[in-house]
Amino acid sequence: MADTGPRAGRGARERILAAAVRLFDERGITATTMEDVAEAAPVSKRTLYAHFPTKEDLVLAQLDHLLDSGATMLDALRDSGTPPRERLLGMFGLGLWDGDVRSCPFLRAATEDPDPDGRAHAFARAQKLVMLELATGLVAELGIAEPEALAEQLVTLSDGVASRAMVLNDPDYGRHARAAAEVLLDHAPRLAATSANTSA
Repeated sequence: MADTGPRAGRGARERILAAAVRLFDERGITATTMEDVAEAAPVSKRTLYAHFPTKEDLVLAQLDHLLDSGATMLDALRDSGTPPRERLLGMFGLGLWDGDVRSCPFLRAATEDPDPDGRAHAFARAQKLVMLELATGLVAELGIAEPEALAEQLVTLSDGVASRAMVLNDPDYGRHARAAAEVLLDHAPRLAATSANTSA
């Protein structure tokens, strides 16, 4: 018999992804079954597996869905309407959480797929490298002499505070890392000012 009611029709993929994002965030990837996602979507298991043949496929798709949502740290770093320094300091969690504090979804995915060659782990690693690239560009815009080194320090602080804030369930915990980041930015060696070549 064909699916009827809310389980049928268009939008099944979107409902599945929304349910996966919520459940993986609340329970973790390993603790969430495909049956849990199907029930929360709601769709039949046949529909779920038609869209996502394996759980790994679903994990990767919901991470990609998060990237497309415009609500990740990467989007904040790309926000050209915000000054570079504030974009960098925005990595430290202030105001990012409403309710229980969750860690970074890419960190969670890598943790729950610890094999460095695993697809979810590789996807998460790729996003963390993009984060580093964006941070390096912003640090360079500030005229700092060694942007790569400082960017590494800043993203390390950001990832660390995301994990620690989750463990402590403290949405304001980022203030500690932000304070450290401000010190790093304020005391980083700057490039020497250069005069334009005006010789005739």
